[in-house]
Amino acid sequence: MQGDQGSKNAYVPQAAELSAAIQRFANTDGDFTTALPALTMHRRHGVSEPMPCIYNLGIGLITQGYKHIMVGDKLHNYGPGQLMLSTFDMPVTAHVTRASRSEPLLGMMLKLDIRQVAQVAYEMELPSSPETAYEPISVHKLEPALLDAFLRLVRLLDEPQLVSQLAPLIQQEIVVRLLAGPQGTQLRHIIADGTPRQRMAQTLSWLRKNFKQALNLDDLAAHAHMTPSTFRQHFRDITGMSPLQFQKQMRLQEARQLMLNQAFDAGEASNLVGYESASQFSREYKRLFGAPPLHVIFVECVLRRVGLSKGFLIPTYWWRYTRETKTLMWVAENINFETTFDTWRLPTRDHV
Repeated sequence: MQGDQGSKNAYVPQAAELSAAIQRFANTDGDFTTALPALTMHRRHGVSEPMPCIYNLGIGLITQGYKHIMVGDKLHNYGPGQLMLSTFDMPVTAHVTRASRSEPLLGMMLKLDIRQVAQVAYEMELPSSPETAYEPISVHKLEPALLDAFLRLVRLLDEPQLVSQLAPLIQQEIVVRLLAGPQGTQLRHIIADGTPRQRMAQTLSWLRKNFKQALNLDDLAAHAHMTPSTFRQHFRDITGMSPLQFQKQMRLQEARQLMLNQAFDAGEASNLVGYESASQFSREYKRLFGAPPLHVIFVECVLRRVGLSKGFLIPTYWWRYTRETKTLMWVAENINFETTFDTWRLPTRDHV
């Protein structure tokens, strides 16, 4: 009992330090890359509606706030003191359930390298065929030793000259601790040679990189050494969707990132991700994200970046964003509104 209390007490200052670090690197609402390519920081200032997104193979931590993650028809609750393990590049539906401006959701995600996981498992001489039930995404108790490894990894970001030498060592320690812990069986499911899940992991990885190509189910099934019907069943069991639905989500998610992060318009983005019809892209985008592409870009690029997440309720306005001049024109009810990404002048709430 005393040992459990000691572990809990040790967790508190570590979690507080990690929260402080996340707030430094993620100083406003959004997702932020770091000097370590595999590590991202996240901050949310309010609760959100369910939003489709992609979780990469990796491990996530939340130090403040709470989130729900839906995979197929299974709901995971995820918050402080827990780790989230994603064993595939998975389309999920996630939403923040507890966060505010004074106490934002703070989290981080570390991508894992499947080759490193397999090599470490081999060196540890772990059983290759775990008997536990498999879950593509699972939530577990965060052990203090694993939290300590994450904290040391984040501290390295303040010593950029040492990141390339020391970060790989800490990342390997994290993989060792993951495999040795109760969540290790989930990782071993996808590295056991010749198993259906390992073959599906390879197929999903291929799909993730080649989603722009036309989809041929027979070729995918052959790649996984399965009959088409068996392949479809395994695919749906793991992802909760069909291969075509998976490809569609990959395309739409990539298009969304192109529009938000690189200022491509909807037509350019749809073409780059493999759509031949801009109208089909717009329909499917609205069906997945709940709003047409331009509407979402306005909310994300303008309102969130000036700290107004959950601020305006945006009706359907006519507006245009010009990538070359980085100018947004918003015309509504005889109001002409123009802003550049340098000035961020917005209309008052009375205008909406």
